[in-house]
Amino acid sequence: MTALTLAIGLALSIGEIAIPLRTIAEAVANRMFGTSFAIKPIHEGIIWDYRLSRALVSAGSGAALAMTGAILQALLRNPLAEPYVLGISAGASTGAVAIMILGIGSGVLTLSTGAFFGAVAAFGLVSLLAAGAGGGADRIILAGVAGSQLFNALTSYIVTTSANAEQARGIMFWLLGSLSGVRWTDVLLVTPIAAGGFVICMLHARVLDAFAFGTDSAAALGVPVKRVRLTLLGLTAVMTAAVVSIVGSIGFVGLVIPHAARFLVGPAHERLLPTTALIGAIFMVLADIVSRTIIPQQVLPIGVVTALFGAPVFAVILYKARRPL
Repeated sequence: MTALTLAIGLALSIGEIAIPLRTIAEAVANRMFGTSFAIKPIHEGIIWDYRLSRALVSAGSGAALAMTGAILQALLRNPLAEPYVLGISAGASTGAVAIMILGIGSGVLTLSTGAFFGAVAAFGLVSLLAAGAGGGADRIILAGVAGSQLFNALTSYIVTTSANAEQARGIMFWLLGSLSGVRWTDVLLVTPIAAGGFVICMLHARVLDAFAFGTDSAAALGVPVKRVRLTLLGLTAVMTAAVVSIVGSIGFVGLVIPHAARFLVGPAHERLLPTTALIGAIFMVLADIVSRTIIPQQVLPIGVVTALFGAPVFAVILYKARRPL
């Protein structure tokens, strides 16, 4: 937690306007403990109206995405599994684009709500496809690929036929992942979802250990395989949909972070899940700092940063996965 606190402190300090860590501590003390340190209004505004909410959403999103990756890798027994294998990101993109361009539910549904419904719809479709194909772990992955292609095609069709140039640029930025528009209302959404997801994951930690030996072995140990799989897959869908609805599509976090945590603490999920959540939160906060500072006076989509880091790691994992363990 010390590392996460330091990462959030750096996120509040680093930017086009640098703010000393002491000033940040004084601003927090003024707001939370009623002290009266003298702070410049511009510094206080940057901390409370922009950077702190952004850092907290980054941390919550990173923790949620990383945990869902760990769950999927355990349930599907596939080291390459991650949240987007279920097509949730593609569905969220379609839902957001339907509101942004077509105006579906305009005035009633927000962009985030549309993305959330699209993500849930994608998960429902993938679940039906997988169940119709036999319901095995490999079938879920194949159904996720098919669902992703379908919803990506729908998104491309809507953008190509209905969007103007300005809308297309905005959609492209959102699809690559963006924290630029997050506010405190987003913190109030992602924080309880990440915290609640963590609690549910920890309650199933030993069950996830049993899945490492296969579904038949887990069933022999008394695990209600179908119920647990449905519960945890539904949880991953809800957490990923919530994150995507707020910050857009951010890849590789759910793939890379669980492997890093597994390297540090081993495969036992009672240790793996907390470590995965913590590393995921730190990684996303640091990635956000890079996205804001790597190009002067320009914000890079955070999905680009995570992809630049995650793609080489993905290649290594793919190479190792081809060999028997």
